[in-house]
Amino acid sequence: KVKVETDDNRYSDKFEVKVFEGGRLVAVGTSINGLPVEVSMPADAKLWSPDEPFLYQMEVSLFEGGKRVDCVRSYMAMRKYSMKRDKKGIVRLQLNNKDLFQFGPLDQGWWPDGLYTAPTDEALCYDIKKTKDLGFNMIRKHVKVEPARWYTYCDQMGVIVWQDMPNGDKTLEWQRKKYFDGTELARSPESEATYRKEWKEIIDYLYSYPCIGTWVPFKTSEIAEWTKQYDSTRLVNPASGGNHYTCGDMLDLHNYPGPEMYLYDAQRATVLGEYGGIGLVLKNHLWEPNRNWGYIQFNTSTEATAEYLKYAEMLKEMIKQGFSAAVYTQTTDVEVEVNGLMTYDRKVIKL
Repeated sequence: KVKVETDDNRYSDKFEVKVFEGGRLVAVGTSINGLPVEVSMPADAKLWSPDEPFLYQMEVSLFEGGKRVDCVRSYMAMRKYSMKRDKKGIVRLQLNNKDLFQFGPLDQGWWPDGLYTAPTDEALCYDIKKTKDLGFNMIRKHVKVEPARWYTYCDQMGVIVWQDMPNGDKTLEWQRKKYFDGTELARSPESEATYRKEWKEIIDYLYSYPCIGTWVPFKTSEIAEWTKQYDSTRLVNPASGGNHYTCGDMLDLHNYPGPEMYLYDAQRATVLGEYGGIGLVLKNHLWEPNRNWGYIQFNTSTEATAEYLKYAEMLKEMIKQGFSAAVYTQTTDVEVEVNGLMTYDRKVIKL
């Protein structure tokens, strides 16, 4: 379904959507009365995945009195995010009805020469390309929303995105190792209204990007349910790392430095939302030479890589036991954090 938004109520006008594979027209749909355009794709439609990120080209036209008065060109992809029990009864994440272990880095999107703004388009694209080169199939975009073209690059390169909701208020009680039984911090009415407004805006902004597979709202039952109702095509990770409730699609554990499974949910997917954080200080590539940290520190790339591989072997065993995704901290060093796969200036691949 393609919802066409115009500058006015054009109920007498016609919308037409054409879908192309290369230069070949493979599907077309029309509508009037301001209704969404329904397009029937061929039975052998090509599916989007990290291994084969196939994108169809799309052309949306507006007709007024039989004459085309406007046209927008874009792209689309055919893909499905879901969950299913495997033969052992473990709930697994699926892409296009096939089990897929989603594995990627925590990506905060910081640059020393732009902070939250990439200095160049090449820089914006670079981190995604290196993530793919390193063998990952997913990125958890951590407490940040990127410019639109970042998600387009993920669509083009074939990277699944877990999108965090960046939100703030007073620091709340944080329980990691058990289901939450404390007293939740009540936001002010103004804070709550801002959160709900901005979370809806983020989903509306990013809804059409095929790469986004999981929303991470960092709020519990009510918001998880609202998110699922508002966008039933994606999975919902209600609270990454703590304050666990039995809601949404995932139970998300954090553990540093090595992976650990201290809780398990038989009804949802159990995932390792953060682990790793292996620190390596490289002189001449530091934001602040005398103040930096990682969850565990090493002196050489060989030592840091060996530790990464040790954790990888541990994680492989935990996949058999129930983990369906994992997020390694993190893509690059960030200011005084030196636990990146790359240095902050992107000059050195550290592992």
